[in-house]
Amino acid sequence: MHTSPLSRRTVLAGTAAAAALTATPALQGRTSAAEQPPSPTYRWRTAVIGGTGFVTGVLFHPTVRGLAYARTDIGGAYRWDDRTARWTPLTDHLGWDDWNLLGVEAVAVDPAHPARVYLALGAYSQSWAGNGAILRSEDRGATWARTDLTVKLGANEDGRGTGERLLVDPRDSDTLWLGTRHDGLLKSTDRGATWKAADTFPAAPNPTGQGVTLLVVAGRTLYAGWGDSDGTTASANLFRTADGTTWEPVPGQPAGTAAKVPVRAAYDRHTRELYVTYANAPGPNGQSDGSVHKLATATGKWTEVTPVKPGGTTQDGSADTFGYGGAAVDARRPGTVVVSTNNRWAAVDTLYRTTDGGRTWTSLKDSAVFDVSETPFLKWGEAAPKFGWWIQAVAVDPYDSEHLVYGTGATLYGTRDLRRWAPQIRGLEETAVRQLISPPTGEAHLISGLGDIGVMYHERLTASPSRGMATNPVFGSATGLAQAALRPSYVVRAGWGDHGNGAFSRDGGRTWAPFAAQPAIAKDAPGPIAANADGSVLLWSFVHWDGTKHPAHRSSDNGATWTEVPSFPKGATPVADPADPAVFYVYDTDAGTLLASTDGGRTFTARATGLPSGDTQFKVVAAPGRSGDLWLSAKWNGLYRSTDGGAGFSKIDSCWASYTLGFGKAADGADYPAIYQVGSTGTITAVHRSDDGAKTWVRINDDAHQWGWTGEVITGDPRIHGRVYLATNGRGIQYGEPV
Repeated sequence: MHTSPLSRRTVLAGTAAAAALTATPALQGRTSAAEQPPSPTYRWRTAVIGGTGFVTGVLFHPTVRGLAYARTDIGGAYRWDDRTARWTPLTDHLGWDDWNLLGVEAVAVDPAHPARVYLALGAYSQSWAGNGAILRSEDRGATWARTDLTVKLGANEDGRGTGERLLVDPRDSDTLWLGTRHDGLLKSTDRGATWKAADTFPAAPNPTGQGVTLLVVAGRTLYAGWGDSDGTTASANLFRTADGTTWEPVPGQPAGTAAKVPVRAAYDRHTRELYVTYANAPGPNGQSDGSVHKLATATGKWTEVTPVKPGGTTQDGSADTFGYGGAAVDARRPGTVVVSTNNRWAAVDTLYRTTDGGRTWTSLKDSAVFDVSETPFLKWGEAAPKFGWWIQAVAVDPYDSEHLVYGTGATLYGTRDLRRWAPQIRGLEETAVRQLISPPTGEAHLISGLGDIGVMYHERLTASPSRGMATNPVFGSATGLAQAALRPSYVVRAGWGDHGNGAFSRDGGRTWAPFAAQPAIAKDAPGPIAANADGSVLLWSFVHWDGTKHPAHRSSDNGATWTEVPSFPKGATPVADPADPAVFYVYDTDAGTLLASTDGGRTFTARATGLPSGDTQFKVVAAPGRSGDLWLSAKWNGLYRSTDGGAGFSKIDSCWASYTLGFGKAADGADYPAIYQVGSTGTITAVHRSDDGAKTWVRINDDAHQWGWTGEVITGDPRIHGRVYLATNGRGIQYGEPV
């Protein structure tokens, strides 16, 4: 595999959130939960998968044993507690308005004040994204104060795996530095409450560049990496200040393509040497050259200590191109350093470790033994796990020289003896969730369709699925997941696969087989899929990752043959009637029209017209067990219902915004299923439940459990009243139950 499974998610996840919110009027004010109707008490937990996203940084606290922080590109920040061996999420309180802040650009700690921690937040720097923010905590992230910035950050853009861009000044704990991508270097003298430009920083801001890639302390000198040089001696990419005021280029710094972008830096206080990893691009993708150098800070002498130079060939003749990424020093052992390769697909990435200041190196991959029994998906459908990819976060525990961790595009691996490795990921969940099914019968209460890791069958919610990802074929990202309502043992899925893009299961999702054939367009544009009520007909829609829509296709022989459906709106999402196998529905979001088929999906004709249009995120959901009972979530246009198969829709007055909606088991004595939605009944967007057919709603999440953007999918459990499953864009699957 020569492109990361994460590369697709990090584009689509951001685009989905942007599409969901950029056109939204000022409906999302910051109002308190007290303005909502009285709420039942809910307990919220994360369905365990284990990581699944890009861990972009890990920072051990230098003066507190067992304390560390991790950052992710779209899933927030976490605190590690060595006593419980778990990560605690620190940013779940960020709500719908603040979806962009679930991307963490940098973490900073104060060695002199161990309870203080700072986060620089902001996933995207494009015009449609909001500005970044700084969160400041005096209690290790239990509570936060917030400063909204006037600049944008880019935690889910190229360069997100480079060094920490936020730093507490070693001379004065009140002074913080923040490196930005497009607005230069910022400085705060009041512990992050206010910020202004560091005018003496010599590098000019670049509106399209990388800007500051790292900030690191060496003794009492601050160093800043700059990602916008051209790789020549005249174009400096490393600067320093000894007094916190005057900045200068570091003399004699490496030049050339292999040292174009300083990616990470780590300081050995025993030898007074600064180690810097370089690449010819910021990464995590696109690197093909790189190097490692060290600077003797006392003398100014530079020495190249690159473990292996990129550019050779592997045994099969493939070009061994890569850059260098992570860098970490052993605080207890002078001259002991670990660096990582990155974007090394031919020979596979590794960690190199030296105990003699870079004169000799050992590849830790060569002796590594992995145990991924806790998160089986890390085998990626193969016999054994890989060492990993996108390795830019590397850290050595300052209190344990053999406790080493490194982040990948899917997990965080740790070791206590430099040989045996296992995921050190409990509590950290970063999945971007796309589809959820809660079956009415069978072993599993949940089947999920996910970004990057395909489809999973959740036998338990408290342990990673024992089968890992659904195989045959293996999907990078799932685009469709459907169950036959009258035959729940039959499930189909679609997605971006290496050996096929669609599959079916006859045992409720436990095992899978690929379709015998697929339309040619499926390879490049797999989209949503539906199975009719008895599983005898499939409808498959096709949307390219760039948004290009293609004609849908129909199969009546379990995917052996397919025929085009010209009357089906291109790229739309098919919906099966749960009670009548002959009926399908589809919502044409361009025209604001509901179409229906009564001949098993062969032809579609318009029914209701004049409905909200112009947004591909509008969703139609069929109420379980009822024919023709349809609900339309039209975002800020509101919620609509049809009880005549889409011939006419009535607007629901009890809420004015609905982003996604699903159903679960009815309350005792109720004659209609419980309805769950992410929407607005007052002035905030929240998770709600109705037990009376949407006449009234109660909010069931709280201010501490919001998870940013949650507009993709929600579903209740058909067997347990009150239990609800919620998809997030970077915080995995959240599920709640009344207590």
